[in-house]
Amino acid sequence: MDFFETIMFPFKWLVSAIMVGFHDGLSFIGLPAANGWTWTLSIIGLVLVIRAALIPVFVKQIKAQRGMQLLQPDLKKMQDKYKGKTDQLSRQAMAQEQMALYKKHGTNPFSACLPMLIQMPFFFALFQVLSGISTAKQGSKGIGAMSVDQVKQFDESSIFGAPLSASLLHGGAGGNEVVVWILSIVMILAMTASQFITQKQIMAKNMSEEAMASPFMRQQKMMLYILPVVFGVGGINFPIGVLIYWTTTNLWTMAQQFFVIRRMPTPGSPAAKALAERRAAKGLPALPILGGKKVDAEAEAAAAAAAAAVAEARSQRIQPQRKNRKKK
Repeated sequence: MDFFETIMFPFKWLVSAIMVGFHDGLSFIGLPAANGWTWTLSIIGLVLVIRAALIPVFVKQIKAQRGMQLLQPDLKKMQDKYKGKTDQLSRQAMAQEQMALYKKHGTNPFSACLPMLIQMPFFFALFQVLSGISTAKQGSKGIGAMSVDQVKQFDESSIFGAPLSASLLHGGAGGNEVVVWILSIVMILAMTASQFITQKQIMAKNMSEEAMASPFMRQQKMMLYILPVVFGVGGINFPIGVLIYWTTTNLWTMAQQFFVIRRMPTPGSPAAKALAERRAAKGLPALPILGGKKVDAEAEAAAAAAAAAVAEARSQRIQPQRKNRKKK
């Protein structure tokens, strides 16, 4: 076992254990154990478990993305301030100011992509499990928590006549190559389309005009078109079971993103304006659709200014008046 396999072993065992747990539960309630749809539902169950566990991380990602959008005007000013300065001291000062901005807004670029990074080991683990099914069956071996009988059962299971362990590039269809090609292409298109729509939804509805004009968003626009192409090309190597996993997790992300954009939009975005209009139409009070930390800072500044004004008023000396003037 090499270094990479040693690292992936616990993920492979966990992924296969969750699939086997769902498969045993579905078989217990009456679904045929050897049917491909039972194993497909087990893969969907794996997605539900992983994505539900990642909800706290997703909340952090939303906060980080909002923080990255809110700091774009300040980041642009800082970049203009150091434009053309390439000496070491200027670059060091710029890096320190940039870190201070991240700290002020409670965000960093790493937090924005944390959920995807956390999912990658599980994705690779599932890829290794499903890709190794046929080899394990030939060697009469189990994979992770899957027994020899379960490996054999999974390898012989199929949906629409296409084995779950078959792929567009490597085949493994057992004579049903055309079915595997058609199903793989449909799943790849569904996977890339759901990923593109989710990212497009964020940029079209949940970004302020200032954020859309920033260099950060120019990078995001490039990623909007690059990532679906990368996953689409890589999809020809994925077993059908992996395509089901990735398409399902994209659909989860799309639904989760729709809920967040509708209920908790980014301040200044079209979604925030739409939320304000919906609340106005219902006669509800307007929400303070501003950045959380920014609101707090402004509120603190206003409170401090008010307190200073009161203190100044109290400290003003009352001019003494002569007694004879008071009698008049």
